[in-house]
Amino acid sequence: MEVDFLFQIGDNIVYPMHGAGIIEAIEEKEILGETKQYYIIRMSASNMQVMIPKDKISNSNIRPVTEINALKHIIHIFQHGESEKVPMKQRFKVNTDKIKTGKLQEAAEVVRDLMRIKKETSLNTSEKQLFDNAHKFLISELKLIKGITENQIKVFR
Repeated sequence: MEVDFLFQIGDNIVYPMHGAGIIEAIEEKEILGETKQYYIIRMSASNMQVMIPKDKISNSNIRPVTEINALKHIIHIFQHGESEKVPMKQRFKVNTDKIKTGKLQEAAEVVRDLMRIKKETSLNTSEKQLFDNAHKFLISELKLIKGITENQIKVFR
């Protein structure tokens, strides 16, 4: 698919490890003597502005916000899915890799699994931070899904 047609100004997107955002502009900028077109993205969770060169957008794993029809499946997995049994030493890397995919289902699984662990025992400092970030990213995308209800968002809290 041609990237020029993939994202337009006003589109809601998800940027892995940053969360959901909106494309505010597509601007030409000169940086270090090189002029390129950039997507200007406002991230919802952090209110941070991100600039990504248009020619790098296809390698960035940025994707459109999930459609409402996929949400029922994700809620089911969140509530009833089996948690992977991963040794504690590997858990942080496995969860970080899931979040880096940028997929809503993967982020929901990380939040679910860390919530379950948190109920049984305490999370270490890096996992607490990962949980907080993953949860913020998850909620930031959920809020942008057209047709989502507040009750559906509450499932993930």
